[in-house]
Amino acid sequence: MHHFICCVKLAHWHKDVEASGFKSFQTVANSISVNYRTILNYFINKSTNASAESFNAKIKAFRAQFRGVKNVEFFLYRLTTIFA
Repeated sequence: MHHFICCVKLAHWHKDVEASGFKSFQTVANSISVNYRTILNYFINKSTNASAESFNAKIKAFRAQFRGVKNVEFFLYRLTTIFA
């Protein structure tokens, strides 16, 4: 039932945004439409991809320390020994 209420509220909000004519709201509405299932998943299951995003940030920071990777095999080895 909660899922249905979220879907209905989001649909009504999207309709109101389209009717408003504000371009900035339309940009947000388009982003929500593209990520609709992920957004509803948070409200239904309280799950996010925060852990994956955090891991990606750690990889980027690690890679930035070395200004690029020349030996991919060693990079992956170091990555698994530090973050696994």
